[in-house]
Amino acid sequence: MRPVSSWGRLSAEPHQVVDLSDIAALVDQTRGMGPAIPLGMGRSYGDACLNPGGSLLNTARLDRFHSFDPETGRLVCEAGVQLRDIQRFMLPRGWSLPVIPGTQIVSVGGAIANDVHGKNHHRVGSFGHHVRNLKLVRTDGQAIDCGPGVNPDLFAATVGGIGLTGLIATAELQLQPVAGPWLDTEILPYRSLDEFLTLADDSESLWEHTVSWLDCTAGRRTRGIFLRANPAVDQAGKPPVPSRRAVPVTPPLSLFNRLTLPVFNTLYYHLNAHRGGTKRRPFDTFLFPLDDVQDWNRLYGPRGFYQYQLVVPRDAGPAALRDILDIIAKSGQGSFLAVIKTFGERASPGLLSFPMPGITLSLDFPNRGARTERLFVELDAVVRAAGGRLYLAKDARMPRDLFDAGYPKAPELARFRDPGMSSGMSRRLMGH
Repeated sequence: MRPVSSWGRLSAEPHQVVDLSDIAALVDQTRGMGPAIPLGMGRSYGDACLNPGGSLLNTARLDRFHSFDPETGRLVCEAGVQLRDIQRFMLPRGWSLPVIPGTQIVSVGGAIANDVHGKNHHRVGSFGHHVRNLKLVRTDGQAIDCGPGVNPDLFAATVGGIGLTGLIATAELQLQPVAGPWLDTEILPYRSLDEFLTLADDSESLWEHTVSWLDCTAGRRTRGIFLRANPAVDQAGKPPVPSRRAVPVTPPLSLFNRLTLPVFNTLYYHLNAHRGGTKRRPFDTFLFPLDDVQDWNRLYGPRGFYQYQLVVPRDAGPAALRDILDIIAKSGQGSFLAVIKTFGERASPGLLSFPMPGITLSLDFPNRGARTERLFVELDAVVRAAGGRLYLAKDARMPRDLFDAGYPKAPELARFRDPGMSSGMSRRLMGH
C-alpha cells in the first residue's frame, strides 16, 4: 500500500497500486479483483480516480499504438496512451484528435471515462462522440467490445462512466484531418458578463476554438479576456520548442489568497488586454498553456485545492452566473483560474456525461476547510435552482442530492456497473 493523491492534492490515502502492462494478461490480472478503480494519469481533481483502502489499476504502461489507417484516420491504441503522444505522432501525418481538454497529459482511458470536452465543444461535441469502439475488461473475466453500434447501452454507460463499468483496455478513435500545428488566434478584452455572452454567440459559428478567462473578484461587474482561434490557412514554419518550467517545491501556504488574488487578476487582465489582437500561435501554446508548467498544482500549498466546474442551461445561465460571481466576491475566496465557455447543442453520448447546452464556469479554490465548504454550499444552491450540474472529473465534495438532480440518468448506470469496481466518488455519491 502507498499513498496516492489526485491532481487536487486534497488527500494522500493508502492504495494498493497494480501496474498493468500486458494487454493479453488483463483478464487474468483483473479477474476477481475488487474493490478497484482504473487509474490513468491521475488528472481528475477529486476522488473519481481514488479508491482509499482498495486497489488502483494503473494503466500508465498500457501505452502502445496497435494500428492506424492513414486513409480513414482510425487509430486503435491502448488505454494508457496519453493524448499528448497521439498529437506528437499524428500531427506531422496530417491528423489530430478532435477533442482535447485543457491538458494533453490525460490517458485515452481517462478521456473516455470522463467524456472530456475541449474548447471546440460547440463544433465537435465531447470525446465520446469520436470513439468508434472499445474493449472493456470486467472483473468477472469478460472482455466485451462496445461502441455506438455494438452493445450501445454498455457503451453509453462507459463513456463518462468514471471507470465503474470495467477497465477500458483499448479504444478505436476517429481522428480528424488537420493542415498543421498553427492557429490564427484573437484575444479580446471585455468588461461585463453580457459582453462575454455576445462575444461567445458571435464567435461560435465562425471560430473553431473559444474560451474566456474572467476576473471573479469583482462580482457581476466582472471583466475578462476572450480567446478564439481557427486553424491557420498558411501552415508554413516549424513551431518553436516549448520552454518547460516547473514548480520545484510546495509552498507552505497557497499563493492565491485574499491579498494576492486581486493583484494576480489585475496583472493578468491588463497584460493580456495589452497583448490583444490577432496572432499566429502553435496549437499547444494556445490550447494547453499550463502543460508547460510541471506540477503547477503545488502552487495551492500543502492543503491542496478544489476545482468547481459547473454548467447551467443557457436560459437560466446569465442570472445564475451573476449570483455565483456575487457570492464568490462576497466570500473573499476568488479564483485565479476562472474559465468560462459556452457548450453547443450536441447531445452528450454518456449516461453521466457532463456537457449539456449552456454555459460552463470552472473555478479553482484553495482548500480552507469549513470556510470553503460554506462557500460551496451557497454555490450548490444556485446551480441546483438553475437546473445545472457539476463536473464529476473535477468534483471532490458534491452532496448526493445535487448529483441526483444534475444526473437524472445515473440510476440507469446500476445495471451496467462492474461489481468489482468502486471508487471514493462512487461510494460518496452512489453508496457503493
